Amino acid sequence: MSVRWSLQLRREAASVPFARRVLLGAMEAAGVDPDISHDLSVALSEACANAVEHAEGDLSGTYRVTAEIDGDRCRIEVTDFGPGLPSRWPPHRTRVPAAAAAAVPAESGRGMFLIESLVDNVCFDSRPGRGVVVSFDKALKWREGSLLQAS
Repeated sequence: MSVRWSLQLRREAASVPFARRVLLGAMEAAGVDPDISHDLSVALSEACANAVEHAEGDLSGTYRVTAEIDGDRCRIEVTDFGPGLPSRWPPHRTRVPAAAAAAVPAESGRGMFLIESLVDNVCFDSRPGRGVVVSFDKALKWREGSLLQAS
């Protein structure tokens, strides 16, 4: 079974916990292991916070969250419509060791390192003048008797 949902949210701080609660509710209803749900919700919160904070210049004032549970994976995409990442930031990065992430000063990209540490795969795709797409996925574990458990 596959489930997909999408939210169009205002670029304001209150939208971040809302997106997180929607994801956690869906994961709970589907029967996803709470530790996996927590990791995905923290990664989602970081991606949403980046969209809210850094998509200045976006005339729509919104960003989009799309999530899909397909088989034993969850894929999440957060799309903003701002200016994109600075040119010094490559659109695709490799994972950074946790020790290196801890050395990054607060308010300076630590959220991206946190996302990388919590999920299996992540991509930061900058579209200059059209925004950033942060997409990530993680293998799911299920509670006993879960509704969507892969066979």
